[in-house]
Amino acid sequence: LDELTSILGSMGFYIAEGPHIEDEYNNFTALNISENHPARQEHDTFYFKKTKGVANRLLRTHTSPVQIRVMKKEKPPIKIIAPGATYRCDDDSTHSPMFHQIEGLMVGANINMTHLKSLIKELLSIFFGIKDLPMRFRPSYFPFTEPSAEVDILSKEGKWLEILGCGIVNPIVLENCNIDSNEYSGLAFGLGIERIAMLKHGVE
Repeated sequence: LDELTSILGSMGFYIAEGPHIEDEYNNFTALNISENHPARQEHDTFYFKKTKGVANRLLRTHTSPVQIRVMKKEKPPIKIIAPGATYRCDDDSTHSPMFHQIEGLMVGANINMTHLKSLIKELLSIFFGIKDLPMRFRPSYFPFTEPSAEVDILSKEGKWLEILGCGIVNPIVLENCNIDSNEYSGLAFGLGIERIAMLKHGVE
């Protein structure tokens, strides 16, 4: 976490933090995650007991609500990373109910996929210490980015390994934060700290 924060800090990102206990609006609705999305179900999310007259509270399932809070409070240009613990109802042999993420957000004029791809390439090349790290961008779907992609790197064994998700911020998300999507665009990415540490250090 410190290493990634340091690399991204040298690339001009500053750290933003937010509460671990969130409401449904910041964690889901503002991010264009629909009411019937599986992530909202109780088998995926830790909800607190409902209190009459109080918005539903939950343990944040990603650090994306930090991005929402920053975009509501600050005007572009914005260039932040949101590192921290996240919580999901996963407890099998390959999942932990608490894990760590680092998410990045950049909002400004004319930001596009070229900016995103060059940023990801620079970040991963520095982190893994490989100048021309083999990687590929696969089309994917996330409600909060459009277009969206998942990024794979090529392992020493010749296998492609998924390492992070990214995309161009969905205009709906910008508008939910009172940012004019005709004037500004943004890029976002997120990766799991434990996963990337295991890949770097060869942990099974």
